[in-house]
Amino acid sequence: MSLEALLRGWGEQTAVAAAGRHVLAIQDTSEINFRTKPERRRGLGEIGKGTGHGLLLHAMAAVDADSDACLGLVAGKIWTRQGRVTVPHDKRPLDQKESERWVSTANRARQVLSAAAMVTVIDDREGDIYAKWASVSASNFHLLTRSMHDRVLAGGASMYVTATSWPIVDTADIKVVARADRPARRANLVLRFGRVTLKRPQTASPSLSKTVELTLVEVAEVDPPTGVEPLHWYLLTTHDVSDVAAAWRIVNWYKKRWTIEQLFRLIKSQGLQLEDSRIETADRLLKFTAIAAKAAVMILQLVQARDGRSAEPASNVFDQEQIKLLAALATKYAGRTQLQSNPHPPQSLAWASWIIARLGGWDGYPRTKPGPITMRHGLQYFLGVASAWQTLKDV
Repeated sequence: MSLEALLRGWGEQTAVAAAGRHVLAIQDTSEINFRTKPERRRGLGEIGKGTGHGLLLHAMAAVDADSDACLGLVAGKIWTRQGRVTVPHDKRPLDQKESERWVSTANRARQVLSAAAMVTVIDDREGDIYAKWASVSASNFHLLTRSMHDRVLAGGASMYVTATSWPIVDTADIKVVARADRPARRANLVLRFGRVTLKRPQTASPSLSKTVELTLVEVAEVDPPTGVEPLHWYLLTTHDVSDVAAAWRIVNWYKKRWTIEQLFRLIKSQGLQLEDSRIETADRLLKFTAIAAKAAVMILQLVQARDGRSAEPASNVFDQEQIKLLAALATKYAGRTQLQSNPHPPQSLAWASWIIARLGGWDGYPRTKPGPITMRHGLQYFLGVASAWQTLKDV
């Protein structure tokens, strides 16, 4: 199967699951760094600052805006660099830049998620591209991106300076979770929002509209601890924002961008450990990465559903033949006590998650929660059984 076919297959179940919902289509890029030596590059190009070799995975995941449930992958791109580009970035048309992926993936989402009630494409600062603002959005298909740099507005003013003249409309006190580069803390935030009209940059294609009108939502931390970089987001969106509640809703939608980071961690260090693969050629590694991304999003969906609060159906992850096999396995793995029995409605994703966790070695007792590694082992075992079962049926 070709890489293109594997990538097209990402969105098949997601398209069905997204019907009638407001979907947050969250996209980002991750570097997959494979161990290589000069005499064994495996056909892999440079990544990062040229100190490593590997490939780049750009993926878009669909998330229900109301429930936070991951609905699956939508679209994306996987590639390895073939040498270094010598033509300066601003001298190349968009279709000859790697940044083209932000636009083409968003456009692909319009097709895959066409049955959704509304779509909001969310990306971090790399996705702040004028061509995307000027060409991608449509009725009920919106964009939400963290600003990369201070833009020039239609009247020549600075976007950031303009925002400072707006009144503070609300404040909030939030808990900032700890990360490797910062401790946990409380943060005091202020909120501003207003309309801005971006001016087409000189480097953008003259075929694009000269201006684009957007909403800018600014959320900034005041009085941060000494030595700590303050939180400060400028969020650009095609959504209309008419009041404080709507502005905070934009902020909360953007915060859900963390889902794509969870997906990348499952692909790498906290799940499938893709970077340890010893597959010999770049062509096969590209295909293997497409398969791994699909498996990782399945694991993420199963982990999300494990506590039973999800109302999602098992069909978001499994096909009908696989669901029949899950039902057959459910009896075998039911425990002898009530505590070890599957408490979830049959054919729900929570029901399927319970079975997969049992296959992965979980004892079924609710005092512990099966994690990504358990789900990985259970899913790997189940898919092997499902493949063998289908083979026997075809004989």
